[in-house]
Amino acid sequence: MKAIRLNFCQMAATMRRDMILFASCLAPILAGFFFRFAIPLLEAALTGGFHIMAIISPYYKLVDILYAMPPSTMFCFVSAMVSLEEKDEKTAVYLFITLLRKTGDIFARFGVPSVIAFLATIILLPVFKLTALSPITILLLSAGGTLQGMIVALLVLTISSNKLEGMAVTKLSTLTIFGAVIPFFIKSDIQYVISPLPSFWIGKAILENIPLYMLPAFVLSAMWICFLLKQYLRKI
Repeated sequence: MKAIRLNFCQMAATMRRDMILFASCLAPILAGFFFRFAIPLLEAALTGGFHIMAIISPYYKLVDILYAMPPSTMFCFVSAMVSLEEKDEKTAVYLFITLLRKTGDIFARFGVPSVIAFLATIILLPVFKLTALSPITILLLSAGGTLQGMIVALLVLTISSNKLEGMAVTKLSTLTIFGAVIPFFIKSDIQYVISPLPSFWIGKAILENIPLYMLPAFVLSAMWICFLLKQYLRKI
């Protein structure tokens, strides 16, 4: 446990030296202020200008879903970038022959940040949400967002060879989040083409107020994480 704690502290120190990574950890708070205050103001301006009852407000549930994902994605993104930097500097391999070994390193770099991201989402989502969410829904959304963040981070590490590639892959990987958008706009059965994405089921669970839909989201997330983790371990 001490080795894991020291490894995580080393990652945190690296993050503090890199302003981009440090700012990424603050991004969920800034995004929260935008979602909570700017979007309702924009809605008021649009409905007043076009003399329509509602434009954005019917999709406030979608806004809450999309906000539940950035905290985890950002924390896991930072972890992935630090791991890629260590790979560039040829220091990552030395961690695997210490007391930490591969399992401990993965837990320190993904397990601990994921727990922090989960707790951060539980705190931030009730503050910045636009719709009435029950405590159970907040808990499920936080868990779903955390798993989504782990998927993005593992995609980055599996596909990327360096930090530069990692930045590009991150932008593409975050597109997996937008599976949650599909149920809101496509009502026909063609929407199930996107069903392998866990975020699709998160979107359906919140839109239709059926928490049971979170079950396939969690199962699919576990399958994605296991597959990507196996590929990452094979790569290193």
